[in-house]
Amino acid sequence: MTSPVKKLFGQTAVYGMSSILGRLLNYLLVPLYTAVFVDPADYGVVSELYAWVAFLIVLLTFGMETAFFRFIQKEGQREKTFATALVSLLFVNAVFFIILAIFHQDIARLLLFEHHGEYILLLGGIVAIDAISSLPLAKLRAEERAVRFSIIQFSSIGINIALNLVLMLGFVDPEHPEKGIFYILLANLMASLIKPILMYKSFQLKASFDRALMHKMLRYSIPLAIAGFAGIINEMLDRILLKQLLFDPTSPESLNLAEAQVGIYSASYKLAMLVTIFLQAYRYAAEPFFFNQMKNEHRTQVYVKVMNAFIGLVCCVFLLVSLNIDVFKHFIQNESYWVGLKVVPILLLANVFLGIYYNQSIWYKLSGKTGYGALIAICGALLTITLNMIYIPRYGYIACAWATLIVYFIQMVLSYILGQRHYPIPYNLKKFFLYLGITLGIYFFAREFQFEDQVINLVYRNSLLLMLILFLFWNEKKPLAELEV
Repeated sequence: MTSPVKKLFGQTAVYGMSSILGRLLNYLLVPLYTAVFVDPADYGVVSELYAWVAFLIVLLTFGMETAFFRFIQKEGQREKTFATALVSLLFVNAVFFIILAIFHQDIARLLLFEHHGEYILLLGGIVAIDAISSLPLAKLRAEERAVRFSIIQFSSIGINIALNLVLMLGFVDPEHPEKGIFYILLANLMASLIKPILMYKSFQLKASFDRALMHKMLRYSIPLAIAGFAGIINEMLDRILLKQLLFDPTSPESLNLAEAQVGIYSASYKLAMLVTIFLQAYRYAAEPFFFNQMKNEHRTQVYVKVMNAFIGLVCCVFLLVSLNIDVFKHFIQNESYWVGLKVVPILLLANVFLGIYYNQSIWYKLSGKTGYGALIAICGALLTITLNMIYIPRYGYIACAWATLIVYFIQMVLSYILGQRHYPIPYNLKKFFLYLGITLGIYFFAREFQFEDQVINLVYRNSLLLMLILFLFWNEKKPLAELEV
């Protein structure tokens, strides 16, 4: 007998092997980057460039992954759906890269990288290749070929790690940190290229492009793309606004100070990524899983149990990092970055709310009412922009962290309210408040009552975490067992 929930979390574990390793790349490279880039401003440049990568990936995939999952269920024509989506992605990304190649110097000046147009070209190559590769990878997920998916991701990650180590340790001159930035982008480009090479057979299409089907897919995916783009505003715009709002054109040295704020904030944000590591792995497995449950008469039961287990897991990750921040901070080698550690618990909690929102978002994807997803994300994006514009000049990166928490909380609440109206799922709110309340209670208790001896303090805090894990396991074991079929 198998439980659909166990199957979901089993696939999450497989997908998570590559996803976690990919995110751990950021962990493993943070000590390297913060050691090589003595000035946080240089690391701030890297962080800002990757913020732009995140924006462009969403824009250039324009929701085609989710549309593919939806239409292979609806149309029953997997190969035609795949061919139509892939041709669309190839066309859009080719046009994008040609435009970027023509205007890269102008774009570099606009982004305050006046003497580094090569950054823009490398960045454009990375996002175009990754956007195109996303659909063959989505096909592997739809076919539940998690092992093949992971091998491809592992290969890309391995190349990225190896090239970063070789180039950053062997060829970077501390007097010229801009070469380090160039090498980071070059390593990423080489790593991205391995994915289409390993999936070359996927580009040998077995069906023709269908214009009518493309229009249907676009009507479904464009609201999701808007929602995704607005979501990236919530996640990444603060890095860009930090630099732009703190830079004073009349004071040349202010550019370095602004980029240093971006570097400090970004390094601290990396420590909040253990929640997002799990979220990414979970989303890879969850999206096709939820669509596959559409014909299951007990699907709402499954969705509720998944949500309960999910909340418990992300609460445990929140405590793992926040209670052990004195250990995790050593991933940041340069102590000049540690001033930003105070934002880590705020960002961790923000990502807990984001994860719950992701889980809830299945209601508008299953019902086809993707416009509501766009509406929620746009509201969040407008609030993100407003809060950051008002408070960054006064509070710097602290404002970014609190804005992130507020926005994700409001999106979670909005999604729940709209979901209960249009696609009701009887989520267990009592468990939500119980699990979250206990988690926050443990966090504040551990922060208030501490031991002077660091080892004793570490054991004491992790004993509290273990108590939560045992409580959650005891509370969820029976409900999950009831779903075995």
